[in-house]
Amino acid sequence: MVLLKKRHQSAWATELNDLVRGACGGFLFGIPLLYTMEVWWIGSMAQPPRIMMAIAGTFIAVFWLNRTEGFRKTRRSRPYEAFTDTIEAMAIGVACSALVLTLLRELTFDVPLRESLGKVIFESVPFALGVALASQFLGDTRDVASQPSDESQPQTDASDALNATLADIGATLIGAIVIGFNISPTDEISMLAAAVSAPWLLGIIAASLLISYGIVFEAGFSDQRKRRQQQGIFQRPLSETVMSYLVSLAAAMMMLWFFQRLTLSDPWTMWLEQTLLLGLPATIGGAAGRLAV
Repeated sequence: MVLLKKRHQSAWATELNDLVRGACGGFLFGIPLLYTMEVWWIGSMAQPPRIMMAIAGTFIAVFWLNRTEGFRKTRRSRPYEAFTDTIEAMAIGVACSALVLTLLRELTFDVPLRESLGKVIFESVPFALGVALASQFLGDTRDVASQPSDESQPQTDASDALNATLADIGATLIGAIVIGFNISPTDEISMLAAAVSAPWLLGIIAASLLISYGIVFEAGFSDQRKRRQQQGIFQRPLSETVMSYLVSLAAAMMMLWFFQRLTLSDPWTMWLEQTLLLGLPATIGGAAGRLAV
């Protein structure tokens, strides 16, 4: 009975980890399109036949991706398994895109249901593809048996810790700029800032931190175990996540100033709102950058 219960708990833990990995892959691939107003407009004006075509096209693409790799740690290539994984991947894509669109105030109770549905479906396409590609491009390498134990890790001095910290900061900056550079010169950030309020900004901060933490420390991408053992001044999951978020915010602020979306004469509230809004995709890019070091 105890063994059966442990197996049941292990199965649920594995399923939860797979879902987290899929969601994080969706955010990595889908977040830039969520800041594109043309997609909002196309989705809001889409008629039911076009929405159904988008769903069908996404299903076919995600199904074939799941036949080759998918988002699970264990490969499942049987047709019915790929079918169920495709349904899950599309559901993850819909849920993630709806969450971010709600945080950005593009989905509200004032928006008609058909427009909301069109926005969510069209924005969920890259999310669902990102879910299906999660393991293929950001493979799960967590293999406890093949990794040395903590005791076998060499001790590092202050210089090594500083170098590791600087490497993380550099990787975060590069990743944040790669993602944010395409968004910062556009009008989307100022449009979103005009509609967002303080409680929603707090929600964006929380989402940025949680997604960043999940990508680097929970989803099993890249050498997650190695990242936990890496030495550095901020080299603990929580402190590293907060530090990287602040670095990403600094990069977002720098890009907004560089493209003259913000000037020194603008009020500090405008700087804060737009920096936090661009900070979400920048933080996700920064997390992807840290996976490379």
